[in-house]
Amino acid sequence: MLKAVLFDLDGTLLDTAGDMGAAANHVITGLGLNALPDEVLACTTSDGSYALLRAGIPPALIERHGLEQLRDRMLGFYRMNLCHHTQPYAGVPELLSWLNGNDIPWGVVTNKPKALTEPLLADLPLFSRCGITVSADTLPRKKPHPAPLLHAAAHLGVAADHCVYVGDHRRDIEAGLAAGMRTLAAGWGYISAGEDPRQWQSHGVMESVSALTHWLKTVFPGRC
Repeated sequence: MLKAVLFDLDGTLLDTAGDMGAAANHVITGLGLNALPDEVLACTTSDGSYALLRAGIPPALIERHGLEQLRDRMLGFYRMNLCHHTQPYAGVPELLSWLNGNDIPWGVVTNKPKALTEPLLADLPLFSRCGITVSADTLPRKKPHPAPLLHAAAHLGVAADHCVYVGDHRRDIEAGLAAGMRTLAAGWGYISAGEDPRQWQSHGVMESVSALTHWLKTVFPGRC
């Protein structure tokens, strides 16, 4: 029986591609290159800052400037512009409100660094009742290692096999399965080019937040 819900963040609860993309393009155009188009951002954001930079900068330029230095420049811009375009996906406020109204514990497990995750969520009132936030650097290991998910479940006081984890990346499903959790792929998220969520061996693929909400209402009986 499920007792708690854990979510990935970028591409699952929040559409952060606009702000992440602006930060990547700040660096990319600063090198005299063309900005990444929206369609590239949509299938790359979930892979993180390194992937965004590699998508727009040729290897020779990356070697010349240093990938870590470019990433520091990108994240510095992003830190100053965290929530200009970011918004919850349609249906997310209603989903979180339903969880809160039914006293169902929920939390966030993300590979976003703590220095970015915490101020971003602090800007968004719908996360005020988030029971636990585990970031990329909260623990020594991050997803796809199961440790962040197990840590979140323990903090919520719920056994791992009584949790469901929802994410839009293969590593989310791998981490959830390794932790012994039920897993659901967020089909509305930042699915990388060439990826098919139906091949990730999750327990299901949800095509929309409303479909996820409906599914949760069927597995948490007695909740209205």
